[in-house]
Amino acid sequence: MTWRGTTTIPDRLFACLPYLLPLFGAIRFGYISGLIDLLGLQWLYFVVAPVIFVYSILGNYASLIIFFALFLLVVRNEKINHFIRYNTMQALLLDIILYLCGLVLPVVGLLGAAAKMLLSTTLASTIFLGIFVAIVYSVAQSLMGRYAEIPTISEAVYAQVR
Repeated sequence: MTWRGTTTIPDRLFACLPYLLPLFGAIRFGYISGLIDLLGLQWLYFVVAPVIFVYSILGNYASLIIFFALFLLVVRNEKINHFIRYNTMQALLLDIILYLCGLVLPVVGLLGAAAKMLLSTTLASTIFLGIFVAIVYSVAQSLMGRYAEIPTISEAVYAQVR
């Protein structure tokens, strides 16, 4: 296992890469809510283009394959720097949160038309902004060589990453 206090520039950059996955998932909620156009965040599509390419190659089970590949090959590999494993696990947990939110959002479709529109837009906006802010914070902390401490999520990450 590597020492937790050492982070090099490549380690910091590699620690930022897994956050492309939750960013890719969050864009869907930003599109539903209209916040991507409203806030001028169309450039996010270019940022997640590599993820879209990988998803198109892997087919229907891309998210499952990528999840297990990152979890088993990065998070559970003690030869990889703790900083990278920590950030990878945190990105995977953010992606799981997005997946669960994606399961809840169609339930809103069972409501009436007016309530459905208001509630689904509000939920999608909240989900997008929450995940987007968490990703920006985590990437900024990673680039500075610090561990991004997000309440509850970081506790779960520490439980998984030894």
